Amino acid sequence: MRDSLLIVLYAFLGATATGLVGAFVLRLIRKRSVTASLAVVAAVAVFAMLSGTLAVAQAMFLSPHDLRVVTTIVVMAAVVSLATALLLGRWVVARSRELQLAARSFGDDGDFAVPDVPATAELAALSRELAATSARLAESRERERALESSRRDLVAWISHDLRTPLAGLRAMAEALEDGVAAEPDRYLRQIRTEVERLNGMVGDLFELSRIHAGSLALSPSRISLYDLVGDALAGADPLARELGVRLVGDRVEPVPVEVDGKEMSRVLGNLLVNAIRRTPADGTVAVTAERRPEGVVVSVSDACGGIPEDDLPRVFETGWRGTHARTPPAGAGLGLAIVRGIVEAHQGSAAVHNIPGGCRFEVTLPAAGR
Repeated sequence: MRDSLLIVLYAFLGATATGLVGAFVLRLIRKRSVTASLAVVAAVAVFAMLSGTLAVAQAMFLSPHDLRVVTTIVVMAAVVSLATALLLGRWVVARSRELQLAARSFGDDGDFAVPDVPATAELAALSRELAATSARLAESRERERALESSRRDLVAWISHDLRTPLAGLRAMAEALEDGVAAEPDRYLRQIRTEVERLNGMVGDLFELSRIHAGSLALSPSRISLYDLVGDALAGADPLARELGVRLVGDRVEPVPVEVDGKEMSRVLGNLLVNAIRRTPADGTVAVTAERRPEGVVVSVSDACGGIPEDDLPRVFETGWRGTHARTPPAGAGLGLAIVRGIVEAHQGSAAVHNIPGGCRFEVTLPAAGR
């Protein structure tokens, strides 16, 4: 029993000393290739066995012949182990370099292509993560290009829309100043109308800038959707009467929602004004609100005749106004972009679909907890 304990003790001490030396060497070469690290690990395993064997041999007074036999066996094991470690290290390094070359495509706005050669489980997992990241970056670049394009279009449209009323205001102001205005009161009313329109455009730009900057501060409270829709219908009724459009809101459920009342009123107002202006006289704009499995859905249906299928994905883009909406009172194409921004800030979604004779805008909001 005592001999067994001594053998264990000497073997442990010899192996521990070798392990400590190996750990020190690994620390020194931690920035070098994985091939060197694998070689050190293999050497530590072999020399730990050798040192333990030698320590036991000295303690047990093995014969010189037996010691040579044991040493020869350990040396052969060391040679094979080191050769295997070097081959494995070179293979892993080669796979790593191929992965490194494939990853360079990120810097060139390219897509990451997973190397076809087999790799370790860790490198394969890294390849999959890089491929997924490449796909997300490609989507992000595409969104950025689309956003930049819409911003350029918005600047062009805003410049046009500002230039026209400003030129009119300037002409009317000069006419009033020179005293050549035949109907000064009519000029003053027209100036007030244009100023109100410009003020609304500036307000829309400010709201959109807050949405894009992520600084839209919401103050949600529990509100009945019935009251929100009712107030929005009352606010849009004068415009509907002026244009001869009938408003219908008899399918609105009294569903509670947790929303910012002011911002959500703006959403409903923008949708109603957009629908009323696109609906011909004697047409109908219908509003519904109901609870569905995905949440609370508010829809505004009009009789605009439908939107071309190619334009449907662009309806909520900043500055989009459609092919027949380039003249006042279409506005600057900011209303629907503001709708989407406010709805998404409420963790909801906005969508549009064509229906017979027109289109339907749908806003989905999370239902309030009971």
